[in-house]
Amino acid sequence: MSQTPVTDVQGPAGSGDGPRGPFGKVWLFLKQVIDELRKVIVPTRSELVNYTLVVLVFVIIVILIVTGLDWVFSRAADIVFGGGI
Repeated sequence: MSQTPVTDVQGPAGSGDGPRGPFGKVWLFLKQVIDELRKVIVPTRSELVNYTLVVLVFVIIVILIVTGLDWVFSRAADIVFGGGI
């Protein structure tokens, strides 16, 4: 049977090298946001155009499907509830 050593894990407040007070926490947060923003990869112009076209085509297809279903259900409701053809 193996045993794992028990370690006392403390956050930044317990270790003494974390930010102190609310301004230190805000500063740490802003530094982390900037670090994450540096990791962002900006798409090229051709990629951006391609993604935009894909989204527009998808939206148009969904609009056509919803419009068709709306028309079908509208006709069915007219027939069932007496508005008839």
